[in-house]
Amino acid sequence: MQGRTYTADAEPGDTVKVAGWVHEIRDLGGIAFLILRDKSGKIQVKFEKDEMDDDLVETGLGVHRESVVVVEGDVEEEPRAPTGVEVTPESVEVLADADPELPLDPSGKVDAELSTRLDNRTLDLRKDEVKAIFEIRAEVLRAVREKFRDVYATEINTPKIVATGTEGGTELFPITYFGKEAFMNQSPQLFKQLMVGSGLERVFEIGPIFRAEEHNTPRHLNEATSIDFESAFADHQEAMDVCEAVVKAAYEAVDENCQEELEALDLQGEFEAPEGDFPRLSYEEAIERINATGKLDEQLVWGDDLPTEGEKALGEDVGTHYFITDWPSEIKPFYIKDHDDDEQLSTGFDMMHPNMELVSGGQREHRYEHLVEGFEQQGLDPESFEYYTKMFKYGMPPHAGFGLGGERLIMTMLGLGNIREAVLFPRDRQRLSP
Repeated sequence: MQGRTYTADAEPGDTVKVAGWVHEIRDLGGIAFLILRDKSGKIQVKFEKDEMDDDLVETGLGVHRESVVVVEGDVEEEPRAPTGVEVTPESVEVLADADPELPLDPSGKVDAELSTRLDNRTLDLRKDEVKAIFEIRAEVLRAVREKFRDVYATEINTPKIVATGTEGGTELFPITYFGKEAFMNQSPQLFKQLMVGSGLERVFEIGPIFRAEEHNTPRHLNEATSIDFESAFADHQEAMDVCEAVVKAAYEAVDENCQEELEALDLQGEFEAPEGDFPRLSYEEAIERINATGKLDEQLVWGDDLPTEGEKALGEDVGTHYFITDWPSEIKPFYIKDHDDDEQLSTGFDMMHPNMELVSGGQREHRYEHLVEGFEQQGLDPESFEYYTKMFKYGMPPHAGFGLGGERLIMTMLGLGNIREAVLFPRDRQRLSP
């Protein structure tokens, strides 16, 4: 809108045109106030009824909450106003009137269930604390991209419609693709590996992944954002170094650039970027420490995956972000390389927040014969993945990488109770719209 001023930029003595939503109206008799809200904040518009044109007063005070208006007038200092200034209007134009029966209260005075909020996400994001989550999310993704560029990684975009799943199995959404069966991709894993064999060598991608898992938990989605990295001439230790640097960069950027948003979430003064190196525990040490907590009904043994209760117990014991390394080969995907001196141990790693897993990664198997054997051991047909495997015949370097769950990073960073709060329009077993 030409000539528009954001409310946060309005200064005493200015003549402004401010536009936004009617946050609330306070009628005190001879004087009334309209609180106008835009992206930058709120501003008070003062109506002195006896001194103003009746039509102007009627327009300004007769509009429903959440209607879209444009106000033109002079800005004056007013210490009692919420932001220390107020506008005396010369004109008020209603651009879009809102239904007086709102499905939720954007002022936040009346709470709404999460399902109601997600059904009315546009209204929900008019609340400062909800908008703050997505401003922080945007800053996290900006910082992550910057850190990847700092380590000389090139951003790529890989297909989301594929002929075969990344890891096989039943966790695939089938679609019809011009009369053929295709699937929504579970991960960019195979494609980013192909790129490390190209002239790019070191790549990253931030994009959607799709998993047809029938979960109904506060930490799972069927469409999620994966932050992926892959590097030629790197091992699992170097991949963990990059992973740690990326997570720290995200926290540091939020701490430096999102104090207003943290205040809206009541996190100002409590938010802390992780310091020091993330501990690196072997899988064997992890199950020993979990067992030692005495919080599981049954002791874990070698080869067990870590249950949610076990992850929580270990997280409380460690108290910070940490890695679990040297997982048993049998419970890691076929493309994870085993240790050269012990084929029972993989180079796979997970990075954990004290509350949950955030990252899965490792060094990849770059030798063609060993890769094909891995397919066969996991009951997959190598011929179905020929586009992938054949490139390993043409000089595939040693390489390593990881995938980081974007929503889980935001969820744990901000202490959100449900992962759906970290995504605009979540997709799960029950939710396909909006």
